[in-house]
Amino acid sequence: MFVKEEKRNLETIPVGALGVIPVEGCRPLGEKIDYYLVKWRTERENEHKDSLAFSGYQRDTYLLETKVPRFGSGEAKGVIINTVRGHDVYILVDVCNHSLTYSLCGKTNHMSPDDHFQNLKRIIAAIGGKARRITVIMPFLYESRQHKRSTRESLDCAISLQELINMGVDNIITFDAHDPRVQNAIPLNGFETIMPHYQFIKGLLRNVPDLKIDSNNLMAISPDEGGMSRAIYIANVLGIDMGMFYKRRDYTRIVDGRNPIVAHEFLGSSVEGKDMIIMDDMISSGDSVLEVAAALKERKARKIFICSTFGLFTAGLERFDQAFKDGLIDRVLTTNLIYQTPELLEREWYISCDLSKYIAYIIDALNHDSSISDLINPNEKIQNIVSQYKKGEKL
Repeated sequence: MFVKEEKRNLETIPVGALGVIPVEGCRPLGEKIDYYLVKWRTERENEHKDSLAFSGYQRDTYLLETKVPRFGSGEAKGVIINTVRGHDVYILVDVCNHSLTYSLCGKTNHMSPDDHFQNLKRIIAAIGGKARRITVIMPFLYESRQHKRSTRESLDCAISLQELINMGVDNIITFDAHDPRVQNAIPLNGFETIMPHYQFIKGLLRNVPDLKIDSNNLMAISPDEGGMSRAIYIANVLGIDMGMFYKRRDYTRIVDGRNPIVAHEFLGSSVEGKDMIIMDDMISSGDSVLEVAAALKERKARKIFICSTFGLFTAGLERFDQAFKDGLIDRVLTTNLIYQTPELLEREWYISCDLSKYIAYIIDALNHDSSISDLINPNEKIQNIVSQYKKGEKL
């Protein structure tokens, strides 16, 4: 696998020796990120390589070995095998990886988001204040769906963010937070929510050869009022129209912790004969996006592409298989930021968007205390790839 580095100006002194800790469940993503970091730093020309400030700059791996052994009772502890003293540590955690299990009193338990978050805190506690700086990269923000209080209920996301800061975490990086305003809980600390718009556009253009990118043939759709900003960004960058659905809910009942949706009402211009890009932050059961896709098909939309940062697929893949078979959807794009089942990766309708290189760029830049503004706003990169696509060049 040959990877060409996009040259970046990283002439500043690193904050400290780089250390990447993928908490159990996030190791495959961590290994991909490590591959890029090792390759780039091996090739990078830097006249200060031999200075004390650049000590340990080039290594065979930046992954630090950790363990979270469990006792028979199900309790656990975090253990760090390598030294972290003076390191600039980046901890990766996937709170949605339900594939991992542990033994509890002789019975097998699947790990929940609570278990993964607890393991993250165990690793931070094991560092014991020895690291120079700790950055937590949590792609799916823990408890992000519980971001505001509508009645007498807990504010779990705000509490978890404050808990991490109180444990010595300096920065938190997440992707497509359900509501970025949760950062108000920690206003004096670093919090970045990054959008994978470029990766979605690249995945779509690489796999769909006949896409016409103009306002007469393509529309960006938000499945609800909360996701308007995603659709607006894509519409502005690609120069296309956008539309929005809003959910009419039955507020007299609660089903699975929420008010059931009665109908999806559409706001926007005609979709007849146009391709649709539905933008959302997550696919949970999939009911919502499939209902939106059905509503668009009723309005005579052409092809339908669903782009969602996190593909949880909590109710299985069968309904998506059926929707694809019925011609309701054409492609579903989600990222590898959370666990993907082998069954999902084999599906004909599925496109996986790899963000490991993107995260490696962010870690590399932050380790040098360099700006990541150009990484967070990918407008120029999107314009370039769209231009290549229109010219028929290989992406």
